[in-house]
Amino acid sequence: MAAASLLAMRYGRVSPSLIRQCVCSMNATRMLATQPDVSAQGELRRTCLYDFHVQHGGKMVPFAGWEMPVHYKTSISEEHFQVRNSVGIFDVSHMLKTHVLGKDRFEFMERLVVGDIKGLKENTGTLTVFTNEKGGIEDDLIVSHVSGDYLYVVSNAGCIDKDWANMTAMAEKLKQEGKDVELKHNKHALIAVQGPLMSKVLQPLLNFDLAALPFMSTHVGSVCEVKDCRVTRCGYTGEDGVEITIPQGFAMGVLDRLLSSKVADVKMIGLGARDSLRLEAGLCLYGNDIDETTTPVEASLTWLIGKARRARADFPGAKIILEQIASKPKRRRVGFLSTGPPARSGTDIYDESGSKVIGKITSGCPSPSLKKNVAMGYVERDFGKNGTDVKFEIRKKMYDAQVAKMPFVMSKYYIPK
Repeated sequence: MAAASLLAMRYGRVSPSLIRQCVCSMNATRMLATQPDVSAQGELRRTCLYDFHVQHGGKMVPFAGWEMPVHYKTSISEEHFQVRNSVGIFDVSHMLKTHVLGKDRFEFMERLVVGDIKGLKENTGTLTVFTNEKGGIEDDLIVSHVSGDYLYVVSNAGCIDKDWANMTAMAEKLKQEGKDVELKHNKHALIAVQGPLMSKVLQPLLNFDLAALPFMSTHVGSVCEVKDCRVTRCGYTGEDGVEITIPQGFAMGVLDRLLSSKVADVKMIGLGARDSLRLEAGLCLYGNDIDETTTPVEASLTWLIGKARRARADFPGAKIILEQIASKPKRRRVGFLSTGPPARSGTDIYDESGSKVIGKITSGCPSPSLKKNVAMGYVERDFGKNGTDVKFEIRKKMYDAQVAKMPFVMSKYYIPK
């Protein structure tokens, strides 16, 4: 890309470091493709920020088919507190980012998810789930109603192939019915900037007022003088934060600007701290805490099912899910505080006497913030009340635990009064 000056003209006042990133980019201006990149079978995928992670000391590990940093030059615990106390940045470019276009885009989305997508106001979004005909969760995702002519959908990296196949199959079905819908894969980089000082660090680098962007709302503007960046106020840590899509060739330069902030300490954060942060916030990890065998009701996610959707009962698995809402499921996801070693996924949960298995742990870790062990898992309905005493079997020994309210650490999402 020799014409760096033309890019500078297009994106306004761009620093030399940003232009260098453009020159090194394979294609900085290409935003959309008809399908996501697929690596050779068995080969780990890499985000456009892979080299950046290596240069900054990221310890790269396999994750959901991708090569991602588990932590950088500091410990996972230090990275955890970096986000809780200041600002941390995560590379989440491996997530599937899809634009759904066409006048029937709302009907398309509601044929796949439980959320009230038609009821979304412009430039707002919602967490929702893909479900199957048995009521099981195929994936969790965020859908935003973008002012203009498309929906912006972000779903999990580990489900890229499955989600894309399901969406393209539904799009083809609607087209055969004479409907107007089209899917395009957004190839921008995606970073999550999270922490209590996020707004102070980011605001000087934006061309719009971040205070006008409440939790689960979205806006396209300039970040570090780079145009066409989408800023969505959301995250996976429980802290105030945003996720920013950036044209690939400018992503490293934007990160350099953020990391060199004079307003507050800003650091890159890996998957290790991401897991402990989301668990403290009581948030599910797909494949651990929710999957194709769990329904939204069992997963304590009934609130995702909009009133209008319940009335229409027109989402996949509606009969089973609505029956569970009416009669209560046999099991449900709850949180735990425990003694002894931390409980991990697969740990058996017993009743207080230790004589009966009543469920299993799906996620668990020592909480850096609370200095206690936290976990979540599924138990029989009669044992799901907060304060219920239970026991965990860990390495053939029993340890005391108690059902506890989630989130374990209070969430700090930005919702103006």
